[in-house]
Amino acid sequence: MIASAQHTFVFADLAGYTALTDIHGDEMAADLAGQFCCEVGAALPPGAEDLKSLGDACMVHVETAAGAVQFALALFERVVTRSRFPAVRVGMHTGTAVERGGDWFGQTVNAAARIAELAGPDEILLSSVTRESAGGGSQVHYEDLGVRDLRNIRAPQQLFRAVPATCATDKAARAIDPVCRMRVALDDAVVLNRRDTPRAFCSQRCADEFARDPHRYPIPGGAVPALRPLA
Repeated sequence: MIASAQHTFVFADLAGYTALTDIHGDEMAADLAGQFCCEVGAALPPGAEDLKSLGDACMVHVETAAGAVQFALALFERVVTRSRFPAVRVGMHTGTAVERGGDWFGQTVNAAARIAELAGPDEILLSSVTRESAGGGSQVHYEDLGVRDLRNIRAPQQLFRAVPATCATDKAARAIDPVCRMRVALDDAVVLNRRDTPRAFCSQRCADEFARDPHRYPIPGGAVPALRPLA
């Protein structure tokens, strides 16, 4: 069946999943991927379909662009406040696609996957087509990121970041473990000072790994926010 109507495809995955698997092992990584897939299913709006999952990544088909944005916001609300859980990244694109045997193919699907590749931790990216199709709303703001090249796609895409108007996350009370890349609440973290800069870790294991070779982990995401007093 060839679908001429517009469809929106969303790719969501766990940021830093390879690092997490490396430090915590296959069993824990598989458990977290399973939990993530469950959260994706719980956040689906009516009419949306979780098409398939591969490891820590899920591909979702949503009937409308507005519904896709609402799905991404709902997914973030479900996972973004969880400590000892990886950050999530999401990308989406809207256009025509071809359905074969319950799966979808085409440039729209490919572009959505490439947009997701550009998303950072806890970031929702969407194309200009999806942004225009989604319309406005009080629940989300859009930040214009300019035109970006997509891997193996000739035409660059103007991208937008969807930012929830309100979010349950207290950014001053969380950090990203620089070793395993999991999100960790500061009141539930192992804190290690490095050159007068406190860093938060999900476990003593990650703190010890960092202490053995801190130059391997230059990403500043694990730094404890300066305005947060350490108890």
